[in-house]
Amino acid sequence: MTPWLEPADLPPDAVEVGKVVDAWGIKGWVKVHAFSPDPQALFSAKRWFLLPPESGPKFFATTSLVRVQQAREHSGTVVASFHELTDRSQAETLKSARIFIPRSSFPTPDLDEFYWVDLIGHQVGNLRGEQLGEVVGLMDNGAHPILRVASPAGAEPRT
Repeated sequence: MTPWLEPADLPPDAVEVGKVVDAWGIKGWVKVHAFSPDPQALFSAKRWFLLPPESGPKFFATTSLVRVQQAREHSGTVVASFHELTDRSQAETLKSARIFIPRSSFPTPDLDEFYWVDLIGHQVGNLRGEQLGEVVGLMDNGAHPILRVASPAGAEPRT
């Protein structure tokens, strides 16, 4: 249905960083909802991998690669153009597409900084040396970030 999209394999270090919200303008640009308040990873990556939305209409069926021509902030959101898109109707077919980029494409953080995704898989312990489990994900509830920690196998539930 979208012959201009190039099928591709998702890289093993791919991280979901946003989703396409809608078409933007008439020249094939898209409006993106970035999952980070600082979308530098989106700006630094020259290739984005798109997956169809988890629900709703799907205009493409497989992982697709798009080459970023330009990505920038505009009125509190991110807008982007791709070499493959030339008009609004093509951009509209990407609505709700999930955006992934390789972790290796992220900008290098400063010495005292890290990316949330880098915490996944690390062990969590308390000040008494007790192992609480492994970080399996993170989320932001608006007030503060929350670590999702899986308890070690056979561990007693904590209250």
